[in-house]
Amino acid sequence: MQIELSAKQIQARDDFRAFVRREIAPQAEQNDRAERTPPELIRKMAAARYLGAVVPRDLGGQEMDAITFGLLCEAIGYSSASLLSLLTVHTMVCHAILKWGSAAQRMHWLPRLAAGEVIGAFALTEPNVGSDAKGVESSAVIRDDAAILNGEKTWISFAQVADLFLIFAQCEGNPSAFLVERTSAGFATEPISGLLGFRAAMLAKVRMTDCQVSAANLVGRAGFGFSHVAGTALDHGRYCVAWGCLGLGQACLDACLHYTSERKQFGSLLKGHQLIQRMIADMITQIKATRLLCYHAGYLRDQGNPSLIMETSVAKYFASKMVGTVADDAVQIHGANGCGSEYPVQRYLRDAKIMEIIEGSTQMQQVIIAKSGYQHFALARREARSRRAHEE
Repeated sequence: MQIELSAKQIQARDDFRAFVRREIAPQAEQNDRAERTPPELIRKMAAARYLGAVVPRDLGGQEMDAITFGLLCEAIGYSSASLLSLLTVHTMVCHAILKWGSAAQRMHWLPRLAAGEVIGAFALTEPNVGSDAKGVESSAVIRDDAAILNGEKTWISFAQVADLFLIFAQCEGNPSAFLVERTSAGFATEPISGLLGFRAAMLAKVRMTDCQVSAANLVGRAGFGFSHVAGTALDHGRYCVAWGCLGLGQACLDACLHYTSERKQFGSLLKGHQLIQRMIADMITQIKATRLLCYHAGYLRDQGNPSLIMETSVAKYFASKMVGTVADDAVQIHGANGCGSEYPVQRYLRDAKIMEIIEGSTQMQQVIIAKSGYQHFALARREARSRRAHEE
């Protein structure tokens, strides 16, 4: 497959990069130290219509194709993994509503989410439940026209400021998804600070104590929560994270190219040392490979190819492993300088580690990919046997 961006995609990519250089990059370090994202920066992202990237045009969004959306994730990931997290979870909520929400939910929420009037948060993880998402302990009971929710969520990105939460709970033994507004009675959040990475992502715990919402806030049907609603959202999230890792990896490489072109050791620039050249070569190669996997996943998504989910998992797995290695090497190349706040590579390394955990950990992706490999192997073997039997 030959990958070639259209003129429209190239223009969009250049616009994304210009926005990032102008609005995000200058304050990324400061926001990381302050562990917050200024409201005005979120408003600027909304004004640029990035929060409506995946929402259809007739509902106020940009309806970006998959490649263009990937380029947006890459551009934002280049300067701020925390802002990438906002784009990720917000569009996960949009995507889930678009795919599984009722007509009333789509008409009511998507225009507001697209405009940034409402910020969405994805609330699946719990204190006792991470990768085993089907085992959520939060509960929901339907009484007449209301749903009563109880439980706790944790590590929820931008829960400190989000207005609308996609909450997953067991509804009479059926994993289900509900839209819950911050203003709902019995709903509360508690900020989480001191994180390793994604420090400006304004994470929080979510608590629901007899939290009552309309029964019409159920997304899809009872029992669809994980297999359909969460599955759709997580697949979208993995795609966004894969491209964000690509951007972060490129930021690490660019920082190293700049540093080694100015820093001298043993009487010569670092870039002249063969061991440094080897590390740079490995960075370039891994980033190029990641880019091809991301483009391939995007192409399949735009084509509606059935293999898109698996190829997205492959891209996310490879990209998150890549950026961890590249960020680690970036700090090593910078030496002691790489451990201080004067250079951004220490932030890159901290953020890179989080990439291996969110939207399906590295280990979960390994399980998914391996199972798919065995399924394809079994299918190919059955087909071969069938051909031999037919020939005989």
